[in-house]
Amino acid sequence: MAGIQITNEPSNLQAQSAGERARGFLFETEIWMASKISAISPMVELLMQLIEGYDCKAGSESDVRLALREALNNAVLHGNAMNSHKLVQVSCRCEVARGVQITVTDYGEGFDPSGVPDTLTAEGLLAEHGRGIHLMKSVMDEVSFESGGTVVHMRKGPVPAKETELQKDPGGK
Repeated sequence: MAGIQITNEPSNLQAQSAGERARGFLFETEIWMASKISAISPMVELLMQLIEGYDCKAGSESDVRLALREALNNAVLHGNAMNSHKLVQVSCRCEVARGVQITVTDYGEGFDPSGVPDTLTAEGLLAEHGRGIHLMKSVMDEVSFESGGTVVHMRKGPVPAKETELQKDPGGK
């Protein structure tokens, strides 16, 4: 895959044992990606295959896909400024009770997340940047930044159990 490095170290992808799955842990992985636009789509597809393959009920997978793509795009373009010598680190953890948690880390200079204009205001509509952050926040349950904006944490909670018709109407009417 274009610019994605997966090492063979045991800590790279930790799948659950039967006992861990019963306690709610599905998988955890850490993957490094080159700061290349061509590496974004393969990384998104790889992580989405893991999320879907481990049956991680993380809300809407299309929401997770969109937020992940935006976070990677920001890390490559703005964070690492497409410097091929800098990598993007992606950590993903899936738990039954918490859904999917993704952390994207770049090695750029960072930014002040509070300085990004709200894209729903008049000022924000004219801004050249910030729409990706707005998209991430609108589709994920939690989005936060740390380390001067070089690390973004995102979480999408699990899909609530759907009620069956019998649960809705115990009398069957």
